[in-house]
Amino acid sequence: MYILDALTWTYIKEYMIGRQGDFINFQKAVAVIVGSFLVGIGINGFLVPHHLIDGGVIGIALILHYFFGYQTGLSMLILSIPIFLYAWYYERPFFYSSVHGLLLTSLFMDWLNPLKKVFSISILTSSLIGGAIIGMGIGLMLRYETSSGGTDMLAKIIAKSTSMDIAFAIIVIDTLIISAAAFTLGIEIFLFSCVTIIIIGLITSLMKVRD
Repeated sequence: MYILDALTWTYIKEYMIGRQGDFINFQKAVAVIVGSFLVGIGINGFLVPHHLIDGGVIGIALILHYFFGYQTGLSMLILSIPIFLYAWYYERPFFYSSVHGLLLTSLFMDWLNPLKKVFSISILTSSLIGGAIIGMGIGLMLRYETSSGGTDMLAKIIAKSTSMDIAFAIIVIDTLIISAAAFTLGIEIFLFSCVTIIIIGLITSLMKVRD
């Protein structure tokens, strides 16, 4: 769809799967692919049709999509640059463990955009199902010590430097950002977006994220 396509698949072949076919890297590659795919489904299939938002970087990217028509995945990638620059200088392992997740999640979020016209269900059902699917995707990636970048990486950094559980850190970050954006959404969308964020945090926690 854009230049990330070639970069992403080259990265998978040469780095994630590994030249020697390392099985652990292969498991991580599968986890990132499946997790990113689930996030793309949850966002496009269930959040976008009702203009619901996630928190963090994805939430900001969704707001830009709703109001200006920008591509959600590309916006997420650009908005994540400051966090990745911080990780590059201060938390280099987090940078290496998350950059592939960011690329794939951004890719799938734009590839799966047509799903926004597939499901016709209520806003409550969408917030619950969408939150569960996104939480499964994020939880799967975190389980294999990777993430989609953005808020997930920021939460990992906070969890490492404090005693805060990573799932709770995600909820706190996401709630702060969605609260700041509440005036642009309307009370109904704001409340159901909060439901989505809570479900994402709970499902992420149930995935038994490794320390």
